[in-house]
This record gives sequence, C-alpha cells and structure tokens, in this order.
Amino acid sequence: MESLYSMLMPAVAIGVGATLVMDLWAFMLSRVFAIKGLDYALVGRWIGHLCKGQLTHQGIGHSKPISGEGVIGWCMHYLIGIVFALVLLLSVGKPWLTEPSLLIALVFGLITCIFPFFIMQPCFGAGVAASKLPEPNKARVKSMAAHFIFGFGLFLSSFIYVSLL
Repeated sequence: MESLYSMLMPAVAIGVGATLVMDLWAFMLSRVFAIKGLDYALVGRWIGHLCKGQLTHQGIGHSKPISGEGVIGWCMHYLIGIVFALVLLLSVGKPWLTEPSLLIALVFGLITCIFPFFIMQPCFGAGVAASKLPEPNKARVKSMAAHFIFGFGLFLSSFIYVSLL
C-alpha cells in the first residue's frame, strides 16, 4: 500500500478532474434534456445540521436552510471527489499513475454509489437507495449514471495527469 502523503497531490488533481467531468455531465443533462441533478446546497444544509448534531432529516429540502449552504455543499462535493480518488489510488497503488485502467475506474465509480445509496439518501430522508422517493428507480439510475461518469472522469483525469508528468 502506498503512503498517504505520496498519493495526496495526484488524488487532488484526479479527484477534482473527475468531479468536474461529473459536473459537466450533469450540466449537459440539465441543458439538453432538462434532467435535474442534485442541488449541492442540500449537501451543505446537511453538513450544517450535522455540525449541530442532526444526522438525519425527514426531508432535507424542508429542513431549515443554513447560511452558506451552497458554498459548503459545492466544497464538500469536490472534497468527496478528492477522497474517493485517494481511496482509489491507495487501493491500486502507484502503477495506476503510469497506466490508468478504464475498467477499474468505471467499476470503482459504480462502487462509490454506496455513499449516496446508504449514507446520503437515508440521511436526507429519501430512504436507502432512494426507496422513499416517488420514483426510486429513476433516482437510482441517475445516481448510478453520475457515479459511472465520475469513474470515467477518474480514468480521464488520471490519463491527463500521467500525460502531463
């Protein structure tokens, strides 16, 4: 297993790049197909309430807004992307930084669905894997697609990172 310190800088670059790819995908879906993505202000709202001791909500959209929740949510979104990239790099090691694998990146991207399905959505009041939403399968597919694209972003960002070195 590689050292945390040696993987930190690549994880920041790759995590930011992968998250940006995911956001560009969401922007395209919004503009071209009117498919709405997650409002990251709700992530900020959750973090704000979490800091006050409240982990779960009946419906995060109905919870009291937090000052700066949009900025907090977007910062957390990118921080989570960096952490996921770090976990990937620590799992696969330095060889990834010379020869990134598309298959590993895509599978890892899908594995990261564990986070929204079993942590975020239940805490937001949407139930496990969005089970309490009116159209849970639609929400699941959107999450899986976003995380698949994040996985592609991990590969693309790693490829660019390797090419620039």
